[in-house]
Amino acid sequence: MGRVDDRRVALRGAVFDADGRRVVVALSKGPWDELLQLAGDGLLIALAQGAEGAPDLARRCAEQLRERAWEGDDDLADQLDAALGDRPAPTLRPLPVDLEDLAGILEGDPVHGGGRIDVRTGEVWPLAAIDYAREVGEEDPDDEAPDRWLPVSCEGSRAAYGDMEDFVEGISDRDRADRLSIAISGRGAFRRFKDVLGRWPGELEAWYTFSEERQRGRARAWLAAAGYSPRVPGRPTAP
Repeated sequence: MGRVDDRRVALRGAVFDADGRRVVVALSKGPWDELLQLAGDGLLIALAQGAEGAPDLARRCAEQLRERAWEGDDDLADQLDAALGDRPAPTLRPLPVDLEDLAGILEGDPVHGGGRIDVRTGEVWPLAAIDYAREVGEEDPDDEAPDRWLPVSCEGSRAAYGDMEDFVEGISDRDRADRLSIAISGRGAFRRFKDVLGRWPGELEAWYTFSEERQRGRARAWLAAAGYSPRVPGRPTAP
């Protein structure tokens, strides 16, 4: 497992556990330029918990997000600046939604993708889960309340395909880049792309990091357009 992947695993664990101190520790162990979206969410937790060292890291993260300027980066930078007290808070409703779950229904199969978000809890409901609940009669009587749900339409795989193209352009080994360019041509591109990447474990790890960052940012931007900002869910840390 590569060093970037090790840091990603450590950071993901700290964010999931809502442990601001561990977030700061994870970000202090090496470069994290490839993990800005995940790092920003962790630093929002660290700032809320008053973790030592969090403000300096958060300002650095916000600056790098604005420089990178991928979709959703400015939205996260605004959240960090507001948490630092450097600017007014965005006029968005906080929602404890899992951005990875949201990305999954935003960019899944157009036929079976999409779903909704429970705005009371932040829970993401894929279309299949909604259909199943209806089939077995397990819907809550309040399920049809119009102000409870935020509908999510599947936007398909076009953005994910663009991620593959951009990733290939960033590979310095031209032989690998050429092979991957061929792999993403035509039908079955996603499967072939991962099959070819699997020959080089380091490149595959880099792709997972790159792809997750892009998807997390797009999910955040989609929420902002709908009037919400993600409040990172997680268990509070013990005193």
